[in-house]
Amino acid sequence: MNTFGNIFRLTSFGESHGEAIGGIIDGCPAGIEINKEFIQKELDRRKPGQSEITTSRDEPDKVEFLSGIYEGKTMGTPIGFTVKNRNQQSSDYEHYKNVYRPSHADFTYREKYLIRDHRGGGRSSARETIARVVGGAVAKIVLQKLKIKIIAYTSQVGPVRLERPYTDLDLKTVDATPIRCPDPVSAEKMIRYIRQIKEEGDTVGGIVTCVCEGVPAGLGEPVFGKLHAALGNAMLSINAAKGFEYGLGFDGVQYKGSEINDRFYRRSDGKIGTITNHSGGIQGGISTGEPIYFRVAFKPVATIMKDQQTVNEEGETIILHAKGRHDPCVLPRAVPIVEAMAAMVLLDYYLMNKSVLL
Repeated sequence: MNTFGNIFRLTSFGESHGEAIGGIIDGCPAGIEINKEFIQKELDRRKPGQSEITTSRDEPDKVEFLSGIYEGKTMGTPIGFTVKNRNQQSSDYEHYKNVYRPSHADFTYREKYLIRDHRGGGRSSARETIARVVGGAVAKIVLQKLKIKIIAYTSQVGPVRLERPYTDLDLKTVDATPIRCPDPVSAEKMIRYIRQIKEEGDTVGGIVTCVCEGVPAGLGEPVFGKLHAALGNAMLSINAAKGFEYGLGFDGVQYKGSEINDRFYRRSDGKIGTITNHSGGIQGGISTGEPIYFRVAFKPVATIMKDQQTVNEEGETIILHAKGRHDPCVLPRAVPIVEAMAAMVLLDYYLMNKSVLL
């Protein structure tokens, strides 16, 4: 299961401390002009070493395309790409070789494959998401032609929560702060909290909210291929993701149907719309034409700079002394990954409905 998607598909490969992370994008429409600077910018939003609140690992993360693009345009053939790993420090992980780190995939990978790459987590490392960001950036370029826009932002870090709805925010300012929160006051509180947690040698989780605008009505399948299920599948495949909800989500249970039903009306452009959008732009598993919005919960990074009790492969109890360079909070770097996965889902489902771009 290293391939994602139905028509627009991404196959990713590579390990954290291997030669490279890479991928193959298949099913991309032909004739799309590829802006490589845009793709690199998306990768730069994900890469480590961006600020004091991210890991200090210094990776350039420069993408190199190998196939599928000619004279700046897609050919409809597989698009192959790689991103070299340049700043590995495998020695930082030598003491992890026979140890199961708490809340990591060390134990489960060993149980499944009877072998694992302990260097940076190998394939289970979030470095694999490089391939997703490249695939998502290509999908974004296609979606731009369809006037579909995807913007994600940090809406909560630990107990620090942005209370304002996305409709009250200037989403163009998401990248103005290191935490990628469009509300300056909340952003500063979040950053201060992460600094505090980092000084304690600990980590913290949070929530990324994503808004998809311009999505046409009619995308999604009525039973097993529901659009929200596809988005949930995509988001929960991201490292450290622990929860997904769309629209009012779990908060909706406290209301009556009469309070949150989205009533229909005819808009000024003649199209049918809804007065409210509590359902998050999806009804019956199919897009309504209203903005799609959802939230993804991320757990605290599992590697902490505090001693933890665990066991080795022989089952012997040991005290783990963590080393290496790790994020105190994944949220800033998770934002572009959430956008990328949403972009691939929406383009894939558009292509499932349409054989050619409109």
